[in-house]
This record gives sequence, structure tokens and C-alpha cells, in this order.
Amino acid sequence: MSTTDAGKIMLVGIGPGSVEHMTQRARDAIAEADVVIGYVTYIKLVADLIEGKEIIRKSMTEELDRAVSALEAARAGKKVALISSGDAGVYGMAGPTYEVLFQAGWTPDDAVQVEIIPGASALNSCAALVGAPLTHDFCAISLSDLLTPWPTIARRLDAVAMADFVVALYNPKSGRRTRQIVEAQRLFLRHRRPDTPVAIVKSAYRRREHIVFTTLDSMAEAEIGMLSTVLIGNSNTFVRHGLMVTPRGYANKYDMEDGGATRDGEKAGRSLSTGLLGWLDTLQAEHAAGDSIEALALRHRLPPEYIRATLNEPWEAEA
Repeated sequence: MSTTDAGKIMLVGIGPGSVEHMTQRARDAIAEADVVIGYVTYIKLVADLIEGKEIIRKSMTEELDRAVSALEAARAGKKVALISSGDAGVYGMAGPTYEVLFQAGWTPDDAVQVEIIPGASALNSCAALVGAPLTHDFCAISLSDLLTPWPTIARRLDAVAMADFVVALYNPKSGRRTRQIVEAQRLFLRHRRPDTPVAIVKSAYRRREHIVFTTLDSMAEAEIGMLSTVLIGNSNTFVRHGLMVTPRGYANKYDMEDGGATRDGEKAGRSLSTGLLGWLDTLQAEHAAGDSIEALALRHRLPPEYIRATLNEPWEAEA
């Protein structure tokens, strides 16, 4: 087969699904495509854009079949739009497609081209509807144990809960998977206050959009399904006037009630006094005063091995 005979796979993230929330490149890719492949619900979301095209609909659990069909069509010289809601690289079709491609011997030098077209993920869409919950460090965890062992998921939940991340829970609950969200709540309550803000967003920017604000100790009682994304705040997240906000940390350095003046002991553009170098000073002083490695590890909630290595590592003060 010559290069001119080869087709192309376009992994298209369609965002929440409505045309106004798709990127121009996503719309152009679907327009260029000879074949559109996707989960039946996603096909419905782009129905206005795919008239006259070859459509391959697949069920929820047929991700690998979608990727195989895309490769077969591309090998036949067709342009393929393999669509995912949200972003194709975030719990979407990019990963499974590359797995299938590599298994088939594909390389980036292959005649079949591959393009990933990003879109707004569920966490972006849901966050925009409830305020600004992701302004500081956050992560996403899927509660689906269809492909991931539960102990792995539980370790991740416990780790991020302890580390005070804002967390977006994907695939939180289904008709058969009802216990996972309860276990996630149990793990978070080991490290977070019961009144930690939680937002549950169903079908963001779609016809049946529904938003609920609740708290960590009550979230498992709320209506949650596979179309829901659960946003759990960190220790500083608050809800005010119906908006969920996670502060970036400006109040640690600046007096927000005094025109943003720098607080005593802080310098604009420099690390916090409690940043890495300031913390190292404190750690050295505490250790010199007689505190053991174990006591320091407990106080700062860090592994003893890390405390020991940090104390033994030479370092320089900030210029």
C-alpha cells in the first residue's frame, strides 16, 4: 500500500458534547472524516455534524473494538474520527488506540497518521459550572474497578486524601457498582473534615444537567451515577454564594484586606517563608534542638526516609 492510499485516525475530544463547547479543530476533524466511530451516546451528541458519513456505533465496554475498527478503516485509506466525550487522553480513547496500534506493529513512521485533538475534560466542564474548585493542586481518580484492582484505587484515594489534593472522581457509581463511592468517602474521612465541600455535577452542559452541593460526610447519600463527576475540595476549599472556590494561596503571602501588601517576613516573587528553603531552616533547627527523625516525620507528616535524606543533603540559601 502506498502512502497516498493510507488514511488517518483522528482521536477527537468533543468536550461536554455541544457544538459551542467543541474546539474548531474538533469540528473540522469530524467534517473531514469519512468514518465516525464512537460510543452510541457520543454519536448522538454529534448527530448534527455527521450526516452522510459512515457511522460505527459501539457499546460502553467495546473500547478496543472501536480502536481496531479505526485502524482497519485507516488501513483502507479512510479518514477516521474516533470520538470521546471530554478529552480523548483523559479516560478516553487515546490510550486504548495506541495500545492497539502498537500491538499491530504501528510506529509514528507508519503511513497511517494519528492526530489527537484535545477537548475540555469533565473536570474542566464541571468545575466551570460550580465556581473555581481546581485553582490549586488537584487530581482525577476513576472509581471504576472494571479494569483496575480495587486495592490500587484505594491506595490512590488514601494518598491524595492525606496529601490534601482537590479530587475529581470519575465513574463514581453505576447500577452495579454502588459500594465504591462509600469506600472512597470512608478513606477521605480518615484525613478530611466531615464538612469538606463537595460538588456533584451530572451531565455538565447537557440537557439533563444537575448540580448538587454537599459535604464529605453526606456525599454518598446524594444522587450519583455514571454521568456524574464528584469534586471534593481540599482543606481550604469553601462555598460562598453558591460557588465552590479553592484559594490559590495568595493570603499566605499578601494581606488581602490591605490592598495586597506583602505580609511581614515575606517577599514578592520569592518563595514563602514556609517554602522549601524556609522549611529546611526550620527542620535543621528542630533536629539540632534534639528532635528525632521519627518525631520530625510525624510532625511534618512526611516519610522518615525523606526527612533523613533532606537533613543529609547539602543545600544553598536562596539568592
